[in-house]
Amino acid sequence: IIRVTILCIKSPRLQKEISMSVYNPINTAILTQLTAVVSPANISTAEAERQLRSHDMSQHAPCMSEVVVWPTTAQQAADVLCIANENRVPVTAWGAGSSLEGNPIPLFGGISLSMERMNHIIEVHANDFQVTVEAGLGYKDLNAKLARYGLFFAPDPGANASIGGMLANNAAGSRTVKYGATKDNVLAIEVALADGRLIQTGARSIKQASGYDLLHLFIGSEGTLGVITQATLKLMPVPTVMSSVVATFGTVATAVETVVAIRGSGLDVAALEFIGAKSAAILSREHGLDWGEYPTLLMEIHAAHAETAVLDIKLVREICEELGAIRIHTTTDAAERKQMWTARHHNFETKVRVFPDYKWQLMDIAVPISAYPELIAFISQTLDFYGLEGMMIGHAGDGNLHVEMPYKDEVTRQSTLQANDAIVDKAIALDGTSSGEHGVGIGKAKFMDREHGTAVAVMRELKQTLDPKGILNPGKIFPPKSEH
Repeated sequence: IIRVTILCIKSPRLQKEISMSVYNPINTAILTQLTAVVSPANISTAEAERQLRSHDMSQHAPCMSEVVVWPTTAQQAADVLCIANENRVPVTAWGAGSSLEGNPIPLFGGISLSMERMNHIIEVHANDFQVTVEAGLGYKDLNAKLARYGLFFAPDPGANASIGGMLANNAAGSRTVKYGATKDNVLAIEVALADGRLIQTGARSIKQASGYDLLHLFIGSEGTLGVITQATLKLMPVPTVMSSVVATFGTVATAVETVVAIRGSGLDVAALEFIGAKSAAILSREHGLDWGEYPTLLMEIHAAHAETAVLDIKLVREICEELGAIRIHTTTDAAERKQMWTARHHNFETKVRVFPDYKWQLMDIAVPISAYPELIAFISQTLDFYGLEGMMIGHAGDGNLHVEMPYKDEVTRQSTLQANDAIVDKAIALDGTSSGEHGVGIGKAKFMDREHGTAVAVMRELKQTLDPKGILNPGKIFPPKSEH
């Protein structure tokens, strides 16, 4: 069946795959079945609701589903999948829409399974440093509610992502260098499978050495193997002392050398961010900071005692001075720290305001830390070669880097796409990855074979086993078969 949604896809190859799909449109009978599961208040075919969930924060073209369904229990989510599976209707899960690779865009129409109303904390296990939550809960909302217990969920992707979305994409963020990515902070999940079964995998015990590790099979699968409905997460005590350090450098090389030196010192920094000169200038100007237009490192240190924090800051200062930092500023003042990190976390929104008439090609790659200097040098050369106004910012402590390329016209857009491909190829050649935290989605699918080789065939076999009718988030992760 050739669907209307084909019109939103620019890739001729993906258009061909969609036109050859065997998915069925949603008819009155299917709507009646869905309504019986979730009630009339939790289903809508209104264009406004479908339009709202037709795009994320990426540059990928929007596509509308045919219906939005809001389950309020895990069993309802499973029942919706069962109905969709029996009728060959595609289902794309929706969390907060904050993703950056088109991950939740319903390319084949069908059902947008919005998890927004499954947003409750089920139980706080304070003495075990754990919490069990529904998948639609935002992580910032979770941390606000955990504050009374003196605990927090450490992964910090910046946007108010939902827990389910973070798990589906294995989101990370600035604190990964100390606390790990989302996959490192989850103990157990509940998953609705394509055929309507609900399974639980993992355990609340810290250790589990029984059976296959299905927990981490679903994490990072972008809703293509199942829909996560519930999770038990690891928590950390809120640090007693939080310090921030800003250091500016004359060259990118010395800034990146400092990153390697800080990691090599044994200091357990909570965040170690690289901010390119152009990015630093914009954030400084727009947020009232004094970083200037220099390659900049923004760091955060968490400590249990003030004395420990003083020693940690002293060590950071010594390393930065030894490697020629132009300026070093440290603070434990909460208001000043908030100003700094607000600027960092609102980096992209700030740039959108500064470049109001532009569209953006956004990139997310990661390499081993030792390869970070070579990657940044290559990116600078590539941007110059294509004549692009690109900016860099990233989680340097774990080798993750983002490149942001604004464009206005089609010629420049094509240049950003060519630069994007060259940079991803370089990251993979440096034993890195096409995506450190944004996921594969639509934009990175074409790099899967290059990065994973024959393992992609095994991934396809897993997909076929768990979702034989291919209803779960079709068109994501794997390149169209016509490319093979």
